[in-house]
Amino acid sequence: MINPISKKKNNMDPIIKPALKFLLVMTLLTGIIYPLFITGVAQLVFRAKANGSLVTKDSKIVGSGLVGQKFDSTIYFWTRPSAINYNPVPSAASNLGPTSSILKDQVTQRRAFFAAKNSVSGSTAIPSEMIFASGSGLDPHISPESAILQMDRIVTARSFNRVQKEEIINLIDSLTESPQFHLFGERRINVFLLNLNLDRIK
Repeated sequence: MINPISKKKNNMDPIIKPALKFLLVMTLLTGIIYPLFITGVAQLVFRAKANGSLVTKDSKIVGSGLVGQKFDSTIYFWTRPSAINYNPVPSAASNLGPTSSILKDQVTQRRAFFAAKNSVSGSTAIPSEMIFASGSGLDPHISPESAILQMDRIVTARSFNRVQKEEIINLIDSLTESPQFHLFGERRINVFLLNLNLDRIK
């Protein structure tokens, strides 16, 4: 008499063995070989970006060019507002909609504060990135126009002369990035890199 359980087991063998072999092959291919290949290509072609675009100062890592940092001192260029206070762990926006009264109050306060601290006249338009937080809360860029509006405050706070002010202007110009492929996005400047170079002006 044939055991039905044994018969069922024998019928499953032709299915299980190929499935296990396929699982093993795909694990090796997609879990080991492919990641190692992509990592190797990235290290050869995009080494800095693949390693996080780390920025060093005096042989010490001080941050990443891809992640913004908070600057609120009068002697530095300010970054755009962040709903998470530039904490890289949550990386989130405020999620406040255009009809939100909270957002309206925040924008009004930010506009007034920026104008007052940078001696901006009422007729001067303040770039949107200085009054609205970014979607990630970690955006390291502002527009060159935002940097120019902050320049006089920094010159005064650092007691810079006319020559040093010209150096700041040249610094802003040299660090301004064009739109990607000259098509996507807008002209921008990395505040973190800008402030690092600002400290080099003596």
